[in-house]
Amino acid sequence: MVLLIPAYQPDRRLLELVRELAAVAPELDVVIVDDGSGPHYAPVFSDAATLGADVIGFTANRGKGAALKHGFAHIAAHYPGQDVVCADSDGQHTVRDILRVGRAVRPGAMVLGVRAFSGRVPVRSRVGNTLTRWAFRAATGVSVSDTQTGLRGYPASALEWLVGVPGERFEYELNLLLRGRGAGWAIEELPISTIYLAGNASSHFRPLADSVRVSLPLLAFSASSLIAFVVDLVLLLVVNALTGSLLAAVVAARGLSSAVNFAINRRVVFSSRRRLGGALGRYYLLVVVLLLANYGLLAALTGFGMALVVAKLLVEPVLFIASYQLQRNLVFASTESPRAVASGREPMLAGRR
Repeated sequence: MVLLIPAYQPDRRLLELVRELAAVAPELDVVIVDDGSGPHYAPVFSDAATLGADVIGFTANRGKGAALKHGFAHIAAHYPGQDVVCADSDGQHTVRDILRVGRAVRPGAMVLGVRAFSGRVPVRSRVGNTLTRWAFRAATGVSVSDTQTGLRGYPASALEWLVGVPGERFEYELNLLLRGRGAGWAIEELPISTIYLAGNASSHFRPLADSVRVSLPLLAFSASSLIAFVVDLVLLLVVNALTGSLLAAVVAARGLSSAVNFAINRRVVFSSRRRLGGALGRYYLLVVVLLLANYGLLAALTGFGMALVVAKLLVEPVLFIASYQLQRNLVFASTESPRAVASGREPMLAGRR
């Protein structure tokens, strides 16, 4: 197992962690990525290397996501076949919890060391996690209790996939959760100690700016759906007024809005690499299913005397949730499963340091 630590302007607690790990688990390799901390912090990284850590990094700050991906690529090249545990550099993760997460790693799953967020938790940590947790659950239907935990474990077979997931800063770790489910990775949680030192002053997470950045994938799908909804609603009302046929209006509206939605979701939201034909076939099969559900629900509600606009506004949120889940897991999901990566793919590079 390899411990990967992305570090930006760390203090001596990074050295305390490396020193304790060397005493408790000398067999553990430690890779530290200096995310452009600058010359003032060079002595900390030099001391870490003296303690046995493998120190790599950038001359300029590029963000936590970039640092993690750089570390994953380095581990794939120099520590082939090794599982990876990621931990923060600020002393929030105990050696005991790091080793527990490492032991819990198994093929096909990512392990999250999740905090309880009970007791005296700094406001920015509580707010940041609450915002992203609610947004994640609303968009995916999956409950993850700590979307921002930096203590995570990944099997060796995940490394190439990890490097390919987009995101350069704090949004990267949420992208792993969003795309991991669609790619076939299980998400497992392991309770860990909650440690905040000096009000979590060492954290570089900015609650407002980074919560918005972290939520961008969720906002992108919502924006895509909103655009399609506007197209659908306008065309529904126009065609219904011109023809007097609800069925014709629903078919025409959903036909155009679905084409708009498919194009945006494939290219922007999910960045799907699935072949166009396969994705298109699955998408329009989903369109037919949702079309029948849309018509049935609207017919039932308007049959009870409800106005068409009101009925549409009630039906659409239900279909929105169903559409996101099915598109993420079936239509645009990666065609490559974790087992395929583990058994049929070569490492990105070979050799050791």
